[in-house]
Amino acid sequence: MDDRLFSGDVGSAPTDFPALILGLLLALAGGHVLAWVYMVTHSGLSYSRSFVKSLAVMPVIVALVMHVLANNIITAFGMMAVFAIVRFRNMLRDTLDTTYILLVLALGMATGTQKFSTAIGGLAVMVVALLYLWITSFGTRHRYDIILKLRWARPLAELQEVDHLLNRHARRSRRASQRAGQEKEVGADLSYWLLLRDPARVNDLLTEVRALNGVSHVSSILAEDESEV
Repeated sequence: MDDRLFSGDVGSAPTDFPALILGLLLALAGGHVLAWVYMVTHSGLSYSRSFVKSLAVMPVIVALVMHVLANNIITAFGMMAVFAIVRFRNMLRDTLDTTYILLVLALGMATGTQKFSTAIGGLAVMVVALLYLWITSFGTRHRYDIILKLRWARPLAELQEVDHLLNRHARRSRRASQRAGQEKEVGADLSYWLLLRDPARVNDLLTEVRALNGVSHVSSILAEDESEV
């Protein structure tokens, strides 16, 4: 009974059980590392506990599949037929989630083919890369600090007074919108995007803007980073 259990695998070479167990354990450990990195670095509203669990166990499944398919074309075609029946239709909400899926697949393939050094080296490099992208907020664009809105009651030709004031407080300013009143040459609702020289002095800016003759209904909101989490 024991002989049939441990030597009954049909293949071109006998199963190396110590290497098999080592590969599966390494795949499980690597999957956990990637899952922990995902938990720490994830941002946004699309966090899924089941997805994290999948990251932890998927490398083990892939490693086992790679071991089953090793040097056996007939088994490989049979496995393709099985996966053709079992269809996966889970839609990933975050593009970075696809990267994690590819990582766990590559990790499982490496451990399943007993390329342990490749698996460990690749995992280490990718963990460092993912942590670097998270710590540095790589890809984030921050071009403006606040959005300033105001009502201008004087002729539009005199808006240079407002522009001059904003240029003293902002390194970069852009008039985002201008909605004229009933008289096209007099009065308008204005909106400015401002990158401040000193964000801590935003109250001083608002005070000076309110003090201008012809300005009313002054308000400001923080400008969010121009990126999707």
